[in-house]
Amino acid sequence: MSHGPGDPAIRPATRADDAFILGFVERFSEFPLPGGRSRESVGAGVRRDLSRHLATRPAHSHFFVVEVDGIAAGFAHLVVDTDFFDGSATCHVSDLAIATAFEGRGLARTLLAHAEAFARARGCSRLTLSVFPGNERALRLYQSQGFDVDLLKMGKPLDG
Repeated sequence: MSHGPGDPAIRPATRADDAFILGFVERFSEFPLPGGRSRESVGAGVRRDLSRHLATRPAHSHFFVVEVDGIAAGFAHLVVDTDFFDGSATCHVSDLAIATAFEGRGLARTLLAHAEAFARARGCSRLTLSVFPGNERALRLYQSQGFDVDLLKMGKPLDG
C-alpha cells in the first residue's frame, strides 16, 4: 500500500527505535495523577517496563512506530496475553504515545486501529488498555473508539 505525503505509515519497531520510544517516558505522567502516584515514580516504572521489553523483545511483546513522511511520530506497545477469566487470547495496549508536534492528526486512532487489526489477526477475543483517570484526552479517545470499563482497579495509598 502506498502512502501519500502526510499519510501515516505503521511499521514494526527496530532496535534503532529504542531511544525514540524511551523518549516518551515523561508523556505518561503529563496529567493529574491519582493520590500516592508521582511523576517520578510513574516515569521510573514506565522506563523500567519499556526498557525490559525493548532489551529482551519477548515473543508476546510487539512494538510499532507510526511515521509521517518518514519521520517517527509515535509508537504503540502491544502485549499478547491470556484473559484471566476465560483463558482466551487477549491483546493489551501497554503503551501508546504520539509526539507533541504530531498531536491532533489522528495518529493515536491510527495506532489503535492497527492494534485492533493485529489482535484480530492473532485470534484475540479482546483488546484492552489501562489509563489513568486524570488522562481525560486519552479517555475520550478510547471511549470514541469503543473502549469501555471492563475491570476497575482501585487503589488506596498507605502512608508509612
